[in-house]
Amino acid sequence: MQIDAHHHFWNPARGDYDWMPEDNTTLNRAYGPADLAPHLAAAGIDATILVQAAPSIAESEYMLGIADATPHVAAVTGWVDFENAAHQDALARLAGHPKFRGVRPMIQDIPDDDWMLREDVRWGFDAITALGLRFEALGFPRHIDNFLTIFTRHPEMKVVIDHCMKPQIAAPDETAFRQWADGMARLARETSAFCKFSALITEAHADWQTEDLRPYAEHVITAFGAERVMWGSDWPVCRLAGEYTEWRAAALELTAGCSDAERRAIYGGTAQNFYDLDL
Repeated sequence: MQIDAHHHFWNPARGDYDWMPEDNTTLNRAYGPADLAPHLAAAGIDATILVQAAPSIAESEYMLGIADATPHVAAVTGWVDFENAAHQDALARLAGHPKFRGVRPMIQDIPDDDWMLREDVRWGFDAITALGLRFEALGFPRHIDNFLTIFTRHPEMKVVIDHCMKPQIAAPDETAFRQWADGMARLARETSAFCKFSALITEAHADWQTEDLRPYAEHVITAFGAERVMWGSDWPVCRLAGEYTEWRAAALELTAGCSDAERRAIYGGTAQNFYDLDL
């Protein structure tokens, strides 16, 4: 079973993708199942995880509608407003959909790095845990300490770290690498969090080579173990740095030294387990 554990569909005409540059022709266009289908077929992907890209309830409902009509979408990670406790009812309603699996606040875009520690947003983590949903941690290395606090405060919450916590690859710096590596090792050691092996090419420089990514990939797989690492394309965002097939090929090269069992986990088994997929 081959699973792409992280991709998006969007339609900018919906009007809630505030982060999307209007002059970026790669991103600022509609992407749907028909656009992704050839890439899934070429890579032999059986199922996918569709992840939110806009901070709105409408985005969650939009994705669930796509999931209903798209067999390969096995699970959806949506969004609710942690700053609005009234959204607890909306979260409970969304959780009733058989493909709704988790929530991802767009923490990387929130100016206050301590936002997640605020008492008024704590209900969100409590509700995710109570409903048996998953929390997707979208941030940067500077958020690691606060994520560690949140994960240990909510030990029963199922957590996956998106995009290897977006390490600084484009401008290699030994101090930055060590801080990221030590922080990720702590998250792996002190919590039960999983990690998505995704988006490394978009954190690299424009002329990236597979070997530029190797220290980061190897550290994550070593720290978390293959049973807690899952590959994701981050399509179509990955197209800023390379096509689906290019990132897939790079990932396969980076994991060529893993055992067959480890590769089965990274490219399918871990995601199937984490998202509780009946495939």
